[in-house]
Formats: sequence, structure tokens, C-alpha cells
Amino acid sequence: MPPAIALSEDILINVTPFETRVAQVEQGSVQELHVERSIQRGHVGNIYLGRVVRVLPGMQSAFVDIGLERAAFIHIADLRENRGERSQGLTPTPIEKLLFEGQTIMVQVVKDPLGTKGARLSTQISMAGRMLVYLPHDPHIGISQKIDDESERIQLRERLQALMPAEEKGGFIVRTQAEGANDEELTADLEYLRKLWTSVQAAARTQPAPALLHQDLTLAQRVLRDMVGPNTGTILVDSRTTSAAMLEWARIYTPSVVGRIQHYSGERPLFDTANVDDEIARALSRRVDLKSGGYLIIDQTEALTTVDVNTGGFVGGRNFDDTIFKTNLEAAQAIARQLRLRNLGGIVILDFIDMEEQEHRETVLAELKKALSRDRTRMTVNGFTQLGLVEMTRKRTRDSLAHQLCEPCPMCEARGNVRTPRTVCYEILREILREARQFNPKEFRILASQEVVDLFLEEESQHLAMLGDFVGKRISLEVEGAYSQEQYDIILV
Repeated sequence: MPPAIALSEDILINVTPFETRVAQVEQGSVQELHVERSIQRGHVGNIYLGRVVRVLPGMQSAFVDIGLERAAFIHIADLRENRGERSQGLTPTPIEKLLFEGQTIMVQVVKDPLGTKGARLSTQISMAGRMLVYLPHDPHIGISQKIDDESERIQLRERLQALMPAEEKGGFIVRTQAEGANDEELTADLEYLRKLWTSVQAAARTQPAPALLHQDLTLAQRVLRDMVGPNTGTILVDSRTTSAAMLEWARIYTPSVVGRIQHYSGERPLFDTANVDDEIARALSRRVDLKSGGYLIIDQTEALTTVDVNTGGFVGGRNFDDTIFKTNLEAAQAIARQLRLRNLGGIVILDFIDMEEQEHRETVLAELKKALSRDRTRMTVNGFTQLGLVEMTRKRTRDSLAHQLCEPCPMCEARGNVRTPRTVCYEILREILREARQFNPKEFRILASQEVVDLFLEEESQHLAMLGDFVGKRISLEVEGAYSQEQYDIILV
């Protein structure tokens, strides 16, 4: 039993018929948020029998119909046959010689559809268990890089080789959770994964393409497989049905976790007990306030995510350099937390406040890497560039929290800003001028927001009167309360 002080992480699971939400809380502070909606359940890890619909030799890629809304995408680098050739230093066989239109292939989703892009596929199938990842087509034993004790790595590899059946043609990757596992636990995981693969193969022989052969675990089950660790305290679930299903799953695959799963039946909503909904609202905001008075500005685009650090109202410390250094140290911890909280992936550019001293830069970078070490997602962090930026990457397999819960603003058309009332006024004046050349109404009636009408009545009244004289028609104004600042109509009376 680990010391009580280590059990600082609790997992809260809120279940409704339409959505499952998971919050990982560490010492009262939310560190991770996961959302899975019934109609938007992710496809990563799912195995399909697909049909090739188009081969693109110029891009060395192909589109594959797996039954989703958009055709999925596979690149030559994700074909199993090509990986074997590359490992031997041979020239890869062109994709047009490996795939053809109408061909049936077994594929696995490695990236969910993002925006207008279809799912990314691979023929290198892998199936994750609690402690092992099964590679049915790759006779190789790998060890998680997070197990850094070399003697432990050698021992795990030798133990697994001894446990594997003689007829086994596939391979395994030993996950971090296997550190300290006994032979019975490893054997149970090994047998579970081999049975799972047998059922997938049987389904592939009997079902026509496109077909779903294997679906990845639900979010609640993935919590038990991926999130629970030695520091996990209580797993609270506010659904009796889901907690019972999790207990049943845990008894088979993660028996050590059974005692931590509890059904929450309190009167207060489960997420209210840790202010999780407030944390979700903050995680959707551009600005993140720091305790010192500084703040972060986080902007997410399709290409990358940028994080800008600002001192704000923080003027503490003996001098300005000290203020900057302390703000950057606090920002490093906050950035690591926000990346997990928002599930931000891909390229991330960090713009810390400029520091003159090399020692300060090295300390901030070390603090950032230390804070990021608590994140299970694979990432790379580079040092400061000549421009004073830190470049890093964080593996992206599912949509970020913002992409899951938000959509582009219909008012500003996802620009992040709106046209000023004056800009809208001038647009209306130009539109009236265009229509006056085509039509001959008695009157032009402008329907617009209060802000635009007020401007026409005050600062732009002279321009409106001049246009009325020029076109020789009466121009009237009417406030439409339901209109946004950019909306307007011109009625020909």
C-alpha cells in the first residue's frame, strides 16, 4: 500500500444518457478533463474492414471507405508492408503496387476526423490492454520509454518472452503500468488480447466491407485502463449502472482497482463538489489568470497553438528581471496544466517574457519539463530559439476540449472579431447606392442594430443625408433588436 500522501488524485465520472465526462482532480485542482458524447464517440483504436475507393500515386496515399461520413486516409508510411521494407533499408514499394480500387483491407484508426480531414488509418494493428499492447503483425517486444530502469526493462522483456505461447507470431509492447506486475497479471492481459484478436479475425472473415470489427473501450473503461495509477485515490461515479459495469470490467482486467471504484449518491451534482463546471468554462477562455497577477493568452488554430505570457499587474520582486523570472516560472506550471486540461495537441509555441540571464531561461525550461513530466501524452520540448520562443509538440489523437464543446461563431464567421458599427454603416451606404442604380423605390428603409442606427443618427447623419439627396429618395431607419452588430437589411418600399 503506497503512503497516504501519494493518493492525491481523485477521478470523478459524471454519466448521463447523452454524455460521459471525466475529471482528474489533484489536491482539489482539476488537471484533466475528458468528454465523450454518445453521438460523437471517437474512433481512435477502432478496427475496420475497409474498401479502397481511390489511390493517389502522386501523394503516395489512398482513401478508404470504412463506413464513416467521410472517406478515411492512409499514407504509404502507415502500410505494414512499407514499414518492413524501410526497417531493412530497402526502397519502399509504391502505394499503387500495394493497393487498388475495390480492394478490401483491415485498418485501424490512429487519428479521429479533424475539421474537414477524414480519419487517419494504419494497417499496423495494435490492441491495448491494461499492461500490454498487442501487435499481431509485428514479432517484436518493446518496452515503454517511461520505464527507465534498465534492469527492470531487461527483466520485463525476459519474463514476457517466457510467458508467450510458442505458436505466437505477433509481438507486444510493455506499458508503464506493467512495472511491478506479477506473472499472473501479465498472463491475464496476454490471453485477453489474443482472444480479442481471434474475435476480430473471425469477424473479418464473415462480414462484408465496410464493417466495424472492433470498437475501442468506452471512456469509463479507458479511465481504468489508462488513467488509474499508484497515486489514484477514489474513483467516484454518479451512475449506478456505469459503476457496476466498471466494477465488473475491473474484476477481470484490473482487480487492484476494484476497491477504489465507488458509486456517488450525494445530493449535490458530482462535478459541483470540485467546481469542475467552472473549470470547464475557464478552459474555454483565451485568458488564463496567474496567481501572481500575470496571465496567459492561449490561441488555438488549425496549424498550431500559441501561448503568450504576460506580467499583467504583477510588480513584486526586487527588480523587473526578478518579476519576469517569477512570472515565467509560474507560467511554466500553468502551461503544462492547461495543455492537459484543454487536451491541446500538435505544434505548440510558447512565448515567455524575454529574460536577459541564461540561468533564468534554463531554470524556466527545467520547470516546464518537470511540470510536463506528469502528462501521460508523448511530447517533445526544444530549448529557446533565437527569437526567445520555446517550440514543443504534444501528440494529438483526439479533438481538443474546445473543438469538442464549441463551434465557430456564426456572427463573426470564426474570425474572432466583428466589424465596427462605422464599417457596417459605410457598407450600408454603398449597398443603397448600388440598389438605387437598379431599382426605383419610393423609399429605402434600413433595418439594423441599435449601435448602427445610433451612429447614423449622430456622427454619420451628414453622410446619410448626402446619399439621400444624391439618389433622390427618402432613407429611413428602424432598429431591429434581434440583429447583431453586423446584420442589416435594406427594404425597398
